[in-house]
Amino acid sequence: MLGIYHCGARCMIDPFTALAAVKSAVSAGKEIVNVTKQIGEFFDGVDDLRAAHEKKKNSLFSGSDENAMETFVNLQRAKDAEEELRQIVIATRGFSAWGELQAIRVQARKDRKAKAEAERKRKAKMVEKIIIYGGAVIIVTIMLGITVVIILAKQGRI
Repeated sequence: MLGIYHCGARCMIDPFTALAAVKSAVSAGKEIVNVTKQIGEFFDGVDDLRAAHEKKKNSLFSGSDENAMETFVNLQRAKDAEEELRQIVIATRGFSAWGELQAIRVQARKDRKAKAEAERKRKAKMVEKIIIYGGAVIIVTIMLGITVVIILAKQGRI
């Protein structure tokens, strides 16, 4: 089972656990193509660590040097782990396989970014609809209330 850790609101796969799974599978004689899921989880974990480090580094509220240092150390460990994975891929499939893997990684990152942007737009559109429809309901309710008050005033009930 891969290690999972939390950073903000979402869970992330621990890239070091994913790399350990890749290494053990390859050392057990499995082909690198049989551990693509773990490789993908490794890259996702590394990308998440990079994003967490950038977020901490650029945060106005990040006053804790300890947290920033922790993300920095994790990022350095991830870079070392990525180099280790590179060596494994090159040793088992050749240098061109590493280049192909990097191209796939770049495309996956673009796809993930586009999906996140589409989700952000969908949420913004939903909030906009809630505000518009909620505002309309409030205005209609106020107008209806005023109308009832006027009618009751003309009838002398108020």
